[in-house]
Amino acid sequence: MRRSALAAVAAIGSASLLLAACSKADDNKDNPKAAGANAATKGVVNASDKKGGTVVYEMSDVPDSFDPGNTYYAYMYNFSRLYARPLMTFEPAPGEKGNTLVPDLAASKGVSSEGGKTWTYKLRSGLKYQDGTPITSKDVKYAVERSNFARDVLSLGPNYFQQFMKDGDKYKGPYKDKDPKGLSSIETPDDTTIVFHLNRPFQEFDYLVAAPQTAPVPQSKDDGVDYVKHIVSSGSYQFQSYQEGKQVVLVPNKNWDPKTDPLRKQLASKIVVNLKVNAETIDKDLQSGDATAELTGNGVQASTQASLLNSADGKASTDNTYGGRLVYAAINTKAKPFDNVECRKAVEYAIDKVAVQTAQGGPIRGDIASTVLPPDITGYQKADAYPSPGNKGDVTKAKEHLKACGKTSITTNITARSDRQQEVDAATAIISSLKKVGINATLKQYPQGKYFTDYAGVPKFTEQQNIGIMMMQWGADWPSGYGFLQQILNSKAISQSGNTNLSQYSNSKVDDMLAQAIAEPDVAKRNALYAQIDKQTMDDAVLVPLTYFKVLLYRSPYATNVVSTAAFSGQYDYLNLGTTKK
Repeated sequence: MRRSALAAVAAIGSASLLLAACSKADDNKDNPKAAGANAATKGVVNASDKKGGTVVYEMSDVPDSFDPGNTYYAYMYNFSRLYARPLMTFEPAPGEKGNTLVPDLAASKGVSSEGGKTWTYKLRSGLKYQDGTPITSKDVKYAVERSNFARDVLSLGPNYFQQFMKDGDKYKGPYKDKDPKGLSSIETPDDTTIVFHLNRPFQEFDYLVAAPQTAPVPQSKDDGVDYVKHIVSSGSYQFQSYQEGKQVVLVPNKNWDPKTDPLRKQLASKIVVNLKVNAETIDKDLQSGDATAELTGNGVQASTQASLLNSADGKASTDNTYGGRLVYAAINTKAKPFDNVECRKAVEYAIDKVAVQTAQGGPIRGDIASTVLPPDITGYQKADAYPSPGNKGDVTKAKEHLKACGKTSITTNITARSDRQQEVDAATAIISSLKKVGINATLKQYPQGKYFTDYAGVPKFTEQQNIGIMMMQWGADWPSGYGFLQQILNSKAISQSGNTNLSQYSNSKVDDMLAQAIAEPDVAKRNALYAQIDKQTMDDAVLVPLTYFKVLLYRSPYATNVVSTAAFSGQYDYLNLGTTKK
C-alpha cells in the first residue's frame, strides 16, 4: 500500500553520470549493461523523444482500482497520472529530485492563509477532457467529494479530506447529499479557482492535493463504483478498453495539449496493461522485451534475482533502490489476547528478523528494521525497543511477556497477499518463530486486489476469522513523517472497509501529536514530534518492523526514458516511459 513511498532513493549523479546514462535508446536496446547497474536511480536511461510502439505493463494480480479516486496503491498513484491530472504532482526525475513537488493541473503551488487553514489554487488555462470539454474547478471539487465522502461506495483511498475539511464530519457525500452546492468548505468562486477551508492548520497541504483524488471528474459522467469502466481522461492518454481482471488499453488523448502540461510527453502509440500474469512469466517477458515494465514496482522474483545478480550483464540491467517503505507485521489490538500489550510484546521479541529478511530475498531486498519510520523518511531516529541477539529473536524474553499476559500459548491466524510470494514466505518464517514461544499461527492468503476491501482491511472480517497478525508493506503518502504515519496509526483513519490502520490502533496521545505536528510550521519541531510518535507506537507494540524495503527492478533494454523515481516507492516513473519495440 501507499502504499506510496515518497522518500529519497539515491543522490543525483554528477553531470557526467547523467549524460552517460542518457544515451540513445537504439544504442542500448541490445546491450542491457550499457547504462550500468543503478543507472536509473541517477539519471534518465535511454532518453528519447521517439514516438510510436506499444508500452506493455504486466501484473500478477489486479490493482485495487484504476479509478483515480478509489485507489491507494503507490503504483496506481504513479500509473493513473497518464489519464488523471491532480492539482500537484511529483517531478518525473531520478532519485531525490523525484520528490520535488510541482504544479500539475494547478498553475502554481497553493497559496496559504489563516496560518495554514485555507489553501487556494488557480488552474492552468486551456485544460480539456478527452471529449474537448473544459476542465473546471468544480470538477476538482466534485472529485474530492466523491473520493472522500462516499466511503460506502468508494472506500479504497485515504480519507484525509474527510478528516480535515471544515464541515467534513457533516457532509454525506454527493451520492446522498443532493444539494448542488456540495461541500461548503470547498469553494469554487470561478471556473479556475478552488479554495479549501480546513478545520485546523495543515502545513503540508500541497502534498495532500498531489493525490489522484484531486484529479477532475465531471459529475455528469460519474456513476460511482462503475466509473472505473469509462473514466474520462484529463491526461495525455485515455482508455480505449477496460476488461476487468484481464486487460486495460490506453491510447493517446487527442485533446491533451502539451502547452498546458510541461510534465508529460505522449510517446507510445498504445499502452497495454496485462493482468493476472504469472510472476515468473513477467520476469521472462521483461527480459525478452515482450513486457516493458512490471506494474507494481515490487521487483523480480527470487529465482530471477539469483540469475541476474550472478551475471555481470544481468546485474548491469538492474536498479536496486530504497523506496521509503516498511515491511511489517501489524498486530490486531482488537483481537484477544493481543488487546493486552504484553502479548503483543511477546510477538515483538519472538520474531527472527534475519529469517524474515532471508525469506524475502536477503539484504538486497531490505535492511532489518526496528522503527516504524524508515531511515529515508524525515523524522526517523535510530532506535530498537525490542533488541535480540543478532536480530534472530529472543525466546526467553518472548516467553516472559507471554507469561505476563497470562498465557502459555496462543492460537491465531496471520494474513498475507497470495500473489506476493515474498510476503507469503516472510509470513511463513514468522509462523516458525512464533511457534518456538507457544504462539501457533495459521497462514491465511488473500489476493492483493481485495486484501483491504474484503479481508485484512475489514475489521469485522478479522474479528470473525480470529486474525491476530497481518502482513503489511507501507510507504509514505508524501515524504514526511506525517505522510507515512497518519493513515496507519491515527484512530480516525480506521474504517470498516479499505482500512489501513490494520492494528486498529487508538491512542489519544498519538492522535494529538499527529495533529500538533501537521500544524507546526517549524520543520525541525515537526520532525521531532514524528520521532516521538514512532517511539510511542513501538512502546505500545502495535506493529513489528521487519525490513526497510528495497526493490530490485529489471530495466528493459527496449524501454526509453527509464527513471527510478523516489516519489513512487522506487518504481520506474510511468509518466513518460516509452519503447523502441513496435
